[in-house]
Amino acid sequence: MFRTKTKKSEAGFSLIELMIAMTITLVVMSISVTLLARSLNIRNRENERSDEIADVQRALNIMSREISNAGFNLSGNGIVAADSNSQSIRVRANLNKFDTTVSAAARSGINQPGSLNGEDAGEDVTYFVNSAANTNYLARWDPLQPTGLTLPEMRKTVLANRVDGVRFYYFNTKVTYTQDPANCRITSPLNAAGSAQTEVTPDNAKFVVVVACVNTPQVGQPGIAGYQPPSQVLLISDVALRNSRLSKY
Repeated sequence: MFRTKTKKSEAGFSLIELMIAMTITLVVMSISVTLLARSLNIRNRENERSDEIADVQRALNIMSREISNAGFNLSGNGIVAADSNSQSIRVRANLNKFDTTVSAAARSGINQPGSLNGEDAGEDVTYFVNSAANTNYLARWDPLQPTGLTLPEMRKTVLANRVDGVRFYYFNTKVTYTQDPANCRITSPLNAAGSAQTEVTPDNAKFVVVVACVNTPQVGQPGIAGYQPPSQVLLISDVALRNSRLSKY
């Protein structure tokens, strides 16, 4: 008696099924890699922009505080017109007028004969953007820092190294304006009555508008995964010169 052997069916993929599966897998992986690259570029770009903005905001806070104190115990508004323009500003103030811990000469004015070394630090300050070696940074220059203890070059403090431009506007009244980030400026200044307001010379100013621009370059190339276009951000501080209407006292 003979027994017939039957073949068992073998499970598996055909070549066509395997190729289809591989194609689908490659498409899914390609989409995943594209999304990952895009998200990484966006994260890096936003982190960079956040750091830049925070850096300039800190600088604006310092500038605004010192500019607003300009003219303390002086007959004018404290802005030195000869050294102030749209690109830089020099402010003076006798901040230690009522400080009994300093010499009488230091209390009587700024850098007066008889004042001790470094007593008038912070009373004659210039802000400007240094563009040397194609590197823009916002600097603070204080020539009255203590000598002997501070090297001359250390009298210059870098407040922000990620700023692409700073502009100062001088007005004799508070103004509103239109922002123009692409050109790092403000336009159409208006006074409280809604009329056009023109700038005045720095020594006649009662309000200073400080404009700082931060430009973030593009990431990648258009049409390529993860591309981020360039952007321009304006940071603005409206500073009222609190001593501009006061006579010397």
